[in-house]
Amino acid sequence: MAGPHLQQPSFLLATLKADCVNKPFAQRCHDLETVIEEFPAKELHSIFPWLVESIFGSLDGIIVGWNLRCLQGRTNPTEYSVALDFLDPSGPMMKLVYKLQAEEYRYDFPVSYLPGPVKASIQEQVLPECSLYHNKVQFPSSGGLGLNLALNPFEYYMFYFAISLITQKNLPIAHHISPSNSAYFILVDTYLKCFLPTEGSVLPPPSSNPGGAIPSPTPRSPAVPFTSYGMHHTSLLKRHIAHQPSVNADPASQEIWRSETLLQIFVEMWLHHYSLEMYQKMQSPHVKESFKPTEEHVLVVRLLVKHLHAFSNSLKPEPLSPSAHSHTASPLEEFKRVVIPRFVQQKLYIFLQHCFGHWPLDASFRAVLEMWLSYLQPWRYAPEKPPQTAELLPRSVSEKWAAFIQENLLMYTKLFVGFLNRALRTDLVSPKNALMVFRVAKVFAQPNLAEMILKGEQLFLEPELVMPHRQHRLFMTPTLSGSFFSSWPPTITDASFKVKSHVYSLEGQDFQYKQMFGTEVRNLVLKLAQLICQAQQTAKSISDHSAETSASHSFFSWFKFTPSEMNGSYTGNDLDEIGQDSIKKTDEYLEKALEYLCQIFKLNEAQLTQMMMKCGTAQDENGKKQLPDCIESEDGLILTPLGRYQMINGLRRFEVQYQGDTELQPIRSYENATLVRLLFRLSSALNERFADQMDVLCSREDFVGRFCRYHLTNPHIIQKIRYSPVLKDRTNQNWGPRISLRFLASYRTLISLLMLYFIASWFYIGPVGCTFIILLGYFLYAVIMTFFYEGWKPHEH
Repeated sequence: MAGPHLQQPSFLLATLKADCVNKPFAQRCHDLETVIEEFPAKELHSIFPWLVESIFGSLDGIIVGWNLRCLQGRTNPTEYSVALDFLDPSGPMMKLVYKLQAEEYRYDFPVSYLPGPVKASIQEQVLPECSLYHNKVQFPSSGGLGLNLALNPFEYYMFYFAISLITQKNLPIAHHISPSNSAYFILVDTYLKCFLPTEGSVLPPPSSNPGGAIPSPTPRSPAVPFTSYGMHHTSLLKRHIAHQPSVNADPASQEIWRSETLLQIFVEMWLHHYSLEMYQKMQSPHVKESFKPTEEHVLVVRLLVKHLHAFSNSLKPEPLSPSAHSHTASPLEEFKRVVIPRFVQQKLYIFLQHCFGHWPLDASFRAVLEMWLSYLQPWRYAPEKPPQTAELLPRSVSEKWAAFIQENLLMYTKLFVGFLNRALRTDLVSPKNALMVFRVAKVFAQPNLAEMILKGEQLFLEPELVMPHRQHRLFMTPTLSGSFFSSWPPTITDASFKVKSHVYSLEGQDFQYKQMFGTEVRNLVLKLAQLICQAQQTAKSISDHSAETSASHSFFSWFKFTPSEMNGSYTGNDLDEIGQDSIKKTDEYLEKALEYLCQIFKLNEAQLTQMMMKCGTAQDENGKKQLPDCIESEDGLILTPLGRYQMINGLRRFEVQYQGDTELQPIRSYENATLVRLLFRLSSALNERFADQMDVLCSREDFVGRFCRYHLTNPHIIQKIRYSPVLKDRTNQNWGPRISLRFLASYRTLISLLMLYFIASWFYIGPVGCTFIILLGYFLYAVIMTFFYEGWKPHEH
């Protein structure tokens, strides 16, 4: 049948295009609904490709369409409601799809816009594994360019709907827009509930022919010779409608065909961007990734995963009699049984592996994390409810989920190791990062889950039995008709074969499995536990520092200077801005995460106590962090790899202080620039004039010498230099005794003096008398301090 590109532009199409410019959105949708109801399929056939593109946008992303991903009920309630009604499974657009489906029209979809692995295999004339592409690939007609898929209207519509999430990903999306509230997200949920129902069956499509049925796609002869890669599965549909004319296909076959097609399209468009071969190559850090999923993309995939769990868990209990099962199981029930292992597992695993390895080390990874955790917990979407008496207690994972855990072992174990490697490289003081560690630890700490994962690992590590007649069947992917183990006598080793089949089908025969409960991973967990302890100490230090800073703010804080500024140092940290509430949350998350990790891996309490004590001793007596880990060398301190890690993650830091001549440090915001320069000249002149006399006075061992040393030397410089990674030669510089009057240029000092003179004037004390009292008071203070000076003065060496 002729494709749409061969049809002449109709008057109807031209009118609708003109309406797009001249009429408001609601009116256009109402007119389209009238056209769909009144016009015959022949006329509608010519406008269908244009209409689909005008809704979902063009494949190259130039035409935006209705921009469903940014359309929200809160900001555009009218357009939002009209769009959802028009695209609803029982709305006008789907009526158009079914109307054209009855006439068996075909529409061309360019292969060049398919996901990378599919496009590459088709261009190499290798038949993709997914039956969705079978018998649909066509060579271009004379003069045409590129390969195309010949799709029926339902497939064409769903292809565009699914791929618009990918092709339109560079659209500017405002920060206040929540992807989970967009019209696109709501439509995905609606289509899943309609075509993959958890209760009842799929609603039959509306038919313009009373008594007739919308035909399912009929087998078509291949348009191009292909060789198949992988294990080629027969569609579920073909087993139920074999030898039946498509016109008289029974409702059950219609039901399973639409469900299977919808799921295949969603999985192919959203997950199949990495093949097994591509995944193996991308383990190298030098390989540039070909596709970068967005956070919105991941949220939609999570919605799909959650619904598939609910769909699969709605499977009716199997009858006791095998013969009864074979006669009573409907196509939809069989579809529920295989929907996850056959359609989703492999592609989702590779998708997650890519995200774990390439996603930025920031809080946006939470979307990937929650999608992974949703897949790991199918029991959360089971119809049964937990007992009310156990609401406050953690719900134990039932033994009936052991088979799912074993058949998805790598999802639990290898991805957990991948998360550990990410967590070890993130800043756990950040509340969002601490929350992610807490979430993973909490999920894996569910009662009985760790034991079932360990049992799965033991089954995988079981030695293989020497059974020549079974060797060729060991590590094949199960076919759709059920597990290939079902024909064997039920023995205890069948579970082992299933686990091995799962692992080797995803990772290959040469895969070296890393045990989740082995020594290597346990050491990673201990490293994470140590980082958690350090992060807790860091958060406590930040909290204490913030409290001290608040308490030390004096009346002069409104002049925008603090004690730390007075000594020329900056002790702040970017984490100071997260606030006390966030620090408290961080501490709670990390404390619970550590507790859960101890439960999962049976960590020794003595080990943890020693580790926490070690982290505690990493704080000095003032409760502040020590220097980053470094080694002494001839050139000074050199950071070790651990020290660099500590600095990058904010676990430790050097105190950033001015280490040069305090007289020559830059003029500060709390100093008067003119006074600084004048007082420096005066100090320099005095130091030059009386240098020899000051040396003689400071060298004396009596009270006068101690008094002069207290005022004319600065021993704190040596102490500061010791805590900075500067050249050791700096510590050997001789600063010598000298006069420094720069403190008089500080606004704080000047304002303090002015206030003292002002207060003295209340008591009728003049400026000369006040100056004499100030000097006398300071002299008495200096005499007292001189007696204690030599005792607490830092050693100079």
